[in-house]
Amino acid sequence: MAMDGIELEILWSNLVSAASEQARALQRIAFSPVVREAGDLACALLDRKGRMIAQAVTGTPGHINTLAAAGEHFVEKFPPESLVEGDILITNDPWLSAGHFFDISVVTPVFRNGKVIAFFGSTIHHTDIGGYGVGAGARDVHEEGLWIPRAKLYEAGEPNELLFDMVRHNVRTPDEVLGDLAAQVSSGRVGSERMQLLCDRHGLDDIDELSEEIIARSEAATRDSIRKLKGGTYHGESRFDIPGGQEILLKCALTIDVDEGSVHVDFAGSSGSSPHGVNVVLNYTHAYSTFALRSTLDPDLPNNFGSLKPITVSAPEGCIVNAKYPSPVAARHVVGMYVPMPILKALYQVAPKQVLAEGAGAVWTFQVQGKDEQGEPFTSAMFNYSGGMGARREKPGLGATCYPTGVAAVPVEVLEAAMPIEFTQKELIDGSGGDGAARGGDGQVIAFHLRTEDDWLLNAVPSRLKVGAEGFEGGEDGQAGRFMINGKDAAQANKMVMQPGDKVVLETPGGGGYGKLK
Repeated sequence: MAMDGIELEILWSNLVSAASEQARALQRIAFSPVVREAGDLACALLDRKGRMIAQAVTGTPGHINTLAAAGEHFVEKFPPESLVEGDILITNDPWLSAGHFFDISVVTPVFRNGKVIAFFGSTIHHTDIGGYGVGAGARDVHEEGLWIPRAKLYEAGEPNELLFDMVRHNVRTPDEVLGDLAAQVSSGRVGSERMQLLCDRHGLDDIDELSEEIIARSEAATRDSIRKLKGGTYHGESRFDIPGGQEILLKCALTIDVDEGSVHVDFAGSSGSSPHGVNVVLNYTHAYSTFALRSTLDPDLPNNFGSLKPITVSAPEGCIVNAKYPSPVAARHVVGMYVPMPILKALYQVAPKQVLAEGAGAVWTFQVQGKDEQGEPFTSAMFNYSGGMGARREKPGLGATCYPTGVAAVPVEVLEAAMPIEFTQKELIDGSGGDGAARGGDGQVIAFHLRTEDDWLLNAVPSRLKVGAEGFEGGEDGQAGRFMINGKDAAQANKMVMQPGDKVVLETPGGGGYGKLK
């Protein structure tokens, strides 16, 4: 298949468009606000080997780059030649996909002339998966919800009724969960239809050679961008506190090999595992490590198997960023979203203009359960709020914008319409970002209570309540956050029993400043 640059660019843009249309379809028909409004999802095109070729233009790094890993695990279990038209695959295995049970991956094979030529995959956060809920209070992974191994959700076009029944009987919101699964299945079919049209237009029987070309070029370009750096091993570390008050240390050694054009990230020396559900599987650690490096070195390159291949990640088994079974992992984002921080500090030593100071870190995630004003039980979807982003060398950090995730906050109007919650305040905290030549982004204050006559439950996972985001080059640290109930500081990893009329106030952390004030 001899392709010139123009033809390859046309085909490449068509592949990205197909994955992006899959994502738009998914968001249009999803039930959960965290998918529909916040974009907590990933959609991607995988080749016959399960290697990610192209991703949609929306999504979060934690979902996208773990979906890339899940693709190869699916193909290992279900080789393309063993599949038939109408088969659709599913898993939420934390160690094979996105790191906790709430994120379910669904993969749809694309058949052409009776042969699998590709897969369209999606990963989204589901409203509920049973078990403990979105929080850090479970004692092991089995308390956290329903574990779905790699399986067929549909077999030859027929639903796996036993699996559907198991899901229906193990979650608190079966209509929403099954509705979101249906949205994933439908969006995979949209991607498959677009792939057929692409092959028809360009006279392709498969995309094997196209995939090899894209992956090879992406890998070569990434290795070239790494070779522009100064070789050697550089160190960085970051400290922060998590629900329950435990302080976490993440250390990394970043080894740049300019001959191979490769980078290895080693998290040896980081904190050990936590008794709370904030442990991170290596897939998720790898996802945010590669995002930090790729977005810093050459963010315009395609994000796929080829561009990820030159970056390897290791961590001692059983440490907090390489969770060992059966560690609890439901709130793995609380630690996982800090993974880029020590990497950026190591990169600062070779590319100071391309990095940013420490930011607020993980989004603050909340889930409420109880009864509405009519006495009907409800379980909310996860909703979250960001602190301030760290400053860049020549630009201030963005307020209420979390690095490194791409997930947005669900609008308060949507939340108030979906459950008996009332927000009384939502505004930036002026001056909470660290001062400096470039200021850190500000955090925000959010206040809410529930409209109910009954006790209700709150799962809350705030972080950085003690240790603020560190500034760079003399820039000041960002302000730590506060989490208050009825005006009193609260910080615990376990689900809390709340009373009618209890008022919750969140003050998310500010980002670190960059450079001394002149």
